[in-house]
Amino acid sequence: MDTPGSMTSPTAPGLAAAEKPKAIPWYKSRVEKKNLRLGILFISPWIVGFLGLTLYPLLYTFYLSFTRFGGFKDPVWIGLANYQRMFNDDNFSKAMYNTFYFTFLAVPIGVVVALMLALAMDQPLPEIPLYRTLLYLPSILPLFATAFIFMTLLDPNQGIVNDFLRTLGFDPPNWFGDARYSKIAIIGMAQFGAGQMALIYLAGLKGIPTSLYEAAEIDGAGVFNRLFKITIPLMTPVILYSLISGISGGLQVFTQSFIITNGGPNNSTNFLVFYLYRNAFAYSNQMGYAAAMGVVLFVITVLMAGLIFFTSSRWVNYDMAG
Repeated sequence: MDTPGSMTSPTAPGLAAAEKPKAIPWYKSRVEKKNLRLGILFISPWIVGFLGLTLYPLLYTFYLSFTRFGGFKDPVWIGLANYQRMFNDDNFSKAMYNTFYFTFLAVPIGVVVALMLALAMDQPLPEIPLYRTLLYLPSILPLFATAFIFMTLLDPNQGIVNDFLRTLGFDPPNWFGDARYSKIAIIGMAQFGAGQMALIYLAGLKGIPTSLYEAAEIDGAGVFNRLFKITIPLMTPVILYSLISGISGGLQVFTQSFIITNGGPNNSTNFLVFYLYRNAFAYSNQMGYAAAMGVVLFVITVLMAGLIFFTSSRWVNYDMAG
């Protein structure tokens, strides 16, 4: 005798298949098409800006790098001549050296300074909001204003820094007038805006669970153990962002050299973007050569950012549990 289950089992799969609705591809759905049109409409300002203000200038610069162009007459195609010229240009080599020198010193120092400021701003003191404001304010000053402030502070005759060094018995240097100290002075000036990155570090510190510190204290971990075993490892994603943005900005250092030293003394602060600017606007018929330097700078930036991202899996920790 057939049971109810045995009677219905042959037809159950067919019924289930008949009841299952067919999935409609997104490109055939009226709702999805409408959502797509609305999405494109909302992002269209960004698309127009990207195409007109980023992609087109980038492609046009790449084209100009193969030409001789003075800015007014039509570009003349010269192939790889601009790139070949770079290998024989001592000023270009000096500009590359100065740029790498600045970047590889200013960026790590900036990471340390910003992290120290963030740790200071994370203390449970009633005056902390005021301190945070004071530390952040220098970072919102225009670079030209910061440059004039540092010119005053480091003035060889009347500057506060040199006066202080004299009281200690030192013979202070001419910071921006001596090739041995000019890059060091500009690296120090770059730390003037560390407050902005310190706030980002502070946000990262706030995201670390306090239970980790409490457990470490119970286990007898000291301040430095907690710093190097908990804080820094869990801050590595923020440090990664800081390195990428810092290297991108460091390779484009320009304003300090333009306002304070004009590339001197003895080309010691002739950075790549400053030399690019000189060729594009100060020298005649050199805009094609400047475009070639811009392409080289773009490639270097992308390669360095890619290298950091490629190696980040070895040292960046995204696990809040440690």
